[in-house]
Amino acid sequence: MCVIRSSVMILCLLCSAGITLAQQTGAVKPGWDAPVLNYKAVPEWPKPALGDKGLPAGPWNYWQVPGVTVEQNGNVLVLHRGDDAILEYKPNGDLVGPWGDVKFSQGKIMPMQQADRTATMSAYQAVYGPSGCSNCGAHEIRTDSAGNIWVIDAPGQVVYKLNPQGHTIMTLGTKGKAGMSADTFYLPTDVAVASNGDILVSDGYGNARIVRFSPQGKYLSQFGARGNGPGQFQLPHNLVIDARGRIYVTDRENQRIEVFEADGRFVTEWDHTGGVSALVMTKDQHLWSGGVLRDLNGSVIGRLPGEGSTESHGAAVAANGDVYLGLLGGKVEKFVKQ
Repeated sequence: MCVIRSSVMILCLLCSAGITLAQQTGAVKPGWDAPVLNYKAVPEWPKPALGDKGLPAGPWNYWQVPGVTVEQNGNVLVLHRGDDAILEYKPNGDLVGPWGDVKFSQGKIMPMQQADRTATMSAYQAVYGPSGCSNCGAHEIRTDSAGNIWVIDAPGQVVYKLNPQGHTIMTLGTKGKAGMSADTFYLPTDVAVASNGDILVSDGYGNARIVRFSPQGKYLSQFGARGNGPGQFQLPHNLVIDARGRIYVTDRENQRIEVFEADGRFVTEWDHTGGVSALVMTKDQHLWSGGVLRDLNGSVIGRLPGEGSTESHGAAVAANGDVYLGLLGGKVEKFVKQ
């Protein structure tokens, strides 16, 4: 059983991490040659789990950590694919407890063989039933400016909005139904909330579009199509919105970040950013693309210390500038701003 679980984990890591040929061959990763910023890695965060004798009992059984977010109260929510898929911690690493009422699907996103694809087909599909795994639907978690928490159940085809107390108050998409309509997604990946309350969803593993909804969840518009050209996507994996309303999308399979106006008009693209998954906007309007910090023109400012910072699937920034990274290797890394 352990061997089977390990094999499944390896396959999921290869799929979800978007490992590129450059990474496999040991080439310098984009941004890795940038100056190391003035951050210090916390040796072990969160604090180890405690056994029944009250003694440290080793690392948390996360399996994979696709996302992490900081609540308005400063506590940290870790999204992982083990039991109790959302766990809340204090900034010092103390466990608060399981959080929220969401139950994630057991579907699992897996890559397809190149020979089985057509030019208009996604590189991914979902498997369900015995081939899936518990809470594998957990894909991303975000906090909006009102303190609400948003989570993505990718193979469940839904996006949930939870209030700060952890109760689901809105669902976008139709649970268990794949599609590309006003009320269906096909393996969505991320969510962002604009300053006017509009909700944007990257519908990315199965489709190749960004979908806009009203604050009440009414479908408004969409943009994007599958391809490699300007404004097209192979995998729109994460998205954030700046203070001007511009939208930044990691097109992971094309190893670039694309920039759009609020109405979806293409502005520019930042090439050769690598197969970045994580994207997070800072309060001073800089952009973390994984562990690499950029200005809003795409220029690299610097990077976090450590190897794991280039492999993050999810990321979050606290009000004081501390950075948290979720790694599919099954851990969370915290970097304290000095």
